Amino acid sequence: MTDDVLVLGAGVIGLTTAVVLAEAGHRVRVWAELPPERTTSSVASGLWGPGFTPRDLAWSRVTFTELSALAADPASGVHFERGLEVSNLSTEPPPWLDDLPDVRMLGPDELPDGMLAGLWTTVPLIDLPRYLRHLVDRLSAAGTEIEQRTVRSLADATRAAGAVVNCTGVAAGKLAGDDTVRPIRGQHVVVRNPGIRHFYLEAVADVEWTGFFPHGDRVLLGGVSQPGEWSLEPDLEVAERIRARCVEAEPKLAGAEVLGHQVGLRPGRPEARLEPERIDGTRVIHNYGHAGMGVSLSWGSAHAVRDLLAGS
Repeated sequence: MTDDVLVLGAGVIGLTTAVVLAEAGHRVRVWAELPPERTTSSVASGLWGPGFTPRDLAWSRVTFTELSALAADPASGVHFERGLEVSNLSTEPPPWLDDLPDVRMLGPDELPDGMLAGLWTTVPLIDLPRYLRHLVDRLSAAGTEIEQRTVRSLADATRAAGAVVNCTGVAAGKLAGDDTVRPIRGQHVVVRNPGIRHFYLEAVADVEWTGFFPHGDRVLLGGVSQPGEWSLEPDLEVAERIRARCVEAEPKLAGAEVLGHQVGLRPGRPEARLEPERIDGTRVIHNYGHAGMGVSLSWGSAHAVRDLLAGS
């Protein structure tokens, strides 16, 4: 197989898709407006979780298998961590409970105030800056380099390759004329790790919530999910509320040295788009709109792109 494929975007979806296609034998190029270290993916928490629909659940299972293999290599940035997930949405266990390894449900007397259900589990947690470098190294080994380039229209891309895969995240709204795409702004406070060895995540319907995610000597504190917000500037008032909530959940974080602030725009959409179309006779496969599940769905959706290309 030597088909030429141009992948647009160098976040976790674009890089993973490019790796899968290059390692399947395609001649792959990557065009990206931003280098991997400046994408939203680079500031993501990195927590794997099961998908919520049958399709996404299948994709997340593929991703879990891939991440499990990568965890044997510390340079990949993938590490398994035990952590606590709680929710105020229902007293019932989540429908995807069987997809979580090493699960222990909390009793009513163990739940944080205001939470209706919770569980301990051990899942992949990905240090995204290291992980993205790992994917770039795999691309380089396959002979693929990333070209920093702004694409104004998909027609610009279709003139350059026999097939194009659109992994442009929130920018896909304008590029693909998809008015269902909107940014979901996230923000982290990065602190020096005071000895935290587990993650914590609240599954709530609120714009602001609590979560912390340890990656070696640093911990990412979250979080917010602000739909329709485009600002990439850290909001220091939001940061203070994030810190206060995380300290309440884990007192060890009180006084932890602040190393920085991170902001990213998750590509929100009612569901991730993965479908082909023809533009000027060229195959285009759209693979975007994964919202906050990009890492969790990345390998599964990349395999789906590979299969679409093989069957076209």
